[in-house]
Amino acid sequence: MSRVVFVLTPQVHLLDLAGPAQVFSTAPGYTLHYVGESVSVPTWQGVALHADLEWPALAPDDLVVVPGWRSGHGYFGPATLRRIAEHHHRGGTVASVCAGADALGRAGLLDGRRCTTHHDLQDLLARTFPRAAVVRDVLYVADDRVFTSAGIASGIDLALHLVALRHGPAVAARVAREMVVYARRNGDEQQASAMLRHRAHLSDVVHRVQDRIDAAFAEPLLLADLAAAADVSERTLTRLFTAATGRTPLRYQQTLRVERAEYLIGHGSTIEAAARAVGFTDARMLRKLRSRAG
Repeated sequence: MSRVVFVLTPQVHLLDLAGPAQVFSTAPGYTLHYVGESVSVPTWQGVALHADLEWPALAPDDLVVVPGWRSGHGYFGPATLRRIAEHHHRGGTVASVCAGADALGRAGLLDGRRCTTHHDLQDLLARTFPRAAVVRDVLYVADDRVFTSAGIASGIDLALHLVALRHGPAVAARVAREMVVYARRNGDEQQASAMLRHRAHLSDVVHRVQDRIDAAFAEPLLLADLAAAADVSERTLTRLFTAATGRTPLRYQQTLRVERAEYLIGHGSTIEAAARAVGFTDARMLRKLRSRAG
């Protein structure tokens, strides 16, 4: 049995902890431990957790995980940071979720290594640890037994990846199915899908049209029908949509199609099958749009 030790700080995010804990408690061959600098650890969501003050004896095949916390709150003392660093120096693996990367940086484990964190914290991480190579907008990064992941739910993706490394992808897939996780995402997938990246605006008209495109992006969608549903002219819709998202409704639909096709291809689909699945009549347009995006 391998140990997975979660290092908890006050204001820890529940899902940063619960997601990976569920993965490792579902996978075979792990015992879970929770340690902290106080017995009672309040979470940001208001639930108090119990932590052990004493760490279990760790071997090189054990894993130390630092879940994230509300920005500006959770930190560890020198003794805890030293324990995290010592485990890695002795051949062990360490991992972080979201803001937990800060602890790995303060333990000296990010110097000269690639790492990532939640997209809202990437600039701060880069400023705080200038010797680290912060990789932006990815789900997780591995560098010499130091694993860092983005925010919140990406901890599940990282934990499934670690299970796959040790037990193989079939075991990780069984764990994902048992957890009713849609699919195990690759580390280099973007933290936010196109459906989220182009929603940072205040236009109700555009949001309503995006809702319709999001729900049926694999189907033929006429600009006239989208404009009628929003009760505006085609010209007005195109102007508003472009101003809000930086692209026309058609280009937005194509972005969703290409993003979904990339996902399917990355999980074993042929480009022809992926093209048909997202609404293209053949793979030529998909190839053209992929090359344009690259």
